[in-house]
Amino acid sequence: MTAKVAIEGVSKEFVREGGATVRAIDKATLFVNEKEIVVLLGPSGCGKSTLLRSIAGLEAPNSGLIRIGGETVFDSARNIDIPPYDRDINMMFQSYALWPHMTLEANVAYPLRVRGISKRTAQAEANDYLELVGLGGLGRQYAGSVSGGQAQRAALARTLIAKPAVVLFDEPLSNVDAKVRSRLRRELLRIHAELGFSALYVTHDQIEAMGVGSRIAVMRAGRILQIDTPEAIYEQPDDRYVAEFVGEANFLDAVVRRVDDVGMRVSTSLGDLDVRVEPDESPTVGTEVVVMIRPEYCELRPLRDSKSPQPNTIQGVISSAVYAGSRSEYICEVRGEQVHIWALGMGRRLTVGTEVEVELRGEFIRMIHGSLGVGRQP
Repeated sequence: MTAKVAIEGVSKEFVREGGATVRAIDKATLFVNEKEIVVLLGPSGCGKSTLLRSIAGLEAPNSGLIRIGGETVFDSARNIDIPPYDRDINMMFQSYALWPHMTLEANVAYPLRVRGISKRTAQAEANDYLELVGLGGLGRQYAGSVSGGQAQRAALARTLIAKPAVVLFDEPLSNVDAKVRSRLRRELLRIHAELGFSALYVTHDQIEAMGVGSRIAVMRAGRILQIDTPEAIYEQPDDRYVAEFVGEANFLDAVVRRVDDVGMRVSTSLGDLDVRVEPDESPTVGTEVVVMIRPEYCELRPLRDSKSPQPNTIQGVISSAVYAGSRSEYICEVRGEQVHIWALGMGRRLTVGTEVEVELRGEFIRMIHGSLGVGRQP
């Protein structure tokens, strides 16, 4: 199956004032398949928007190859650089980019009108797409008189109406409030399921990336560190940076003491822990590793009277307790270390100073790499 977008070895450098060269994209390679949304996730300045703009033709990379819908639109080796208007893409920007003096109907119909489609046909199609995004009956409203959420829906309809090979989203929901943003994410997924378009989606919001992406590409300093499903990115990060950027986690330096068919035992500052590992990544005894466990996989309970030791269970004292609505967030002091623990709902409503025991569930402890990875395509 031919990828809708193929990016191979793309690099882009900028020269700052004073002559310093900055590599915004560093040999990026990724593929977007049919009916797939790939999210480019990373902090500001990591290169995700520059990569998106390079695909759109708004930036010219220094090297590499870009194909859209099977057509080569950039190839540094063959000096190919197709202009943006000849690439089979459409782009939804952070700003709504609607003409306020035009109706929603006219805004949405515009991509069809510039292709020479008749006004009547374009208007009918525009109203169908306004209906699709939940704005049926509002086509005659002027863009300058609608809410931010409605404007963003209209911008989405205008982006999709021309049925491009690939849709590019540049932080499209950052200008609306959290509740509207959540609602629009669900709407985007509904529309994607109905239309089946292929897309690249840029965001720095981890929750948004998890909710929207078929796969996520985590970026740092112009490099793609890992490309995988949201579940794999969160549960099986390739390296420590990915693990820290996507969600919260507890990290422990460890030494491998035993390896068997079901996992390994490691020594840490909290004591010995049993850890599950994949068959192809079992380290040898004596190896220094880093292990990780997410706060929601730590079981917290008041200290028992029983003195018999339990596997992967440690004792400590609550040093911080925060009620966060859907969960309670605790910090537990254990042998000079801080262990972050989340309990769903009100949890046990434990107070600061309470002596507790914490079970670190071995099936959810992951061995990770401490240095930056090179990214991978599943």
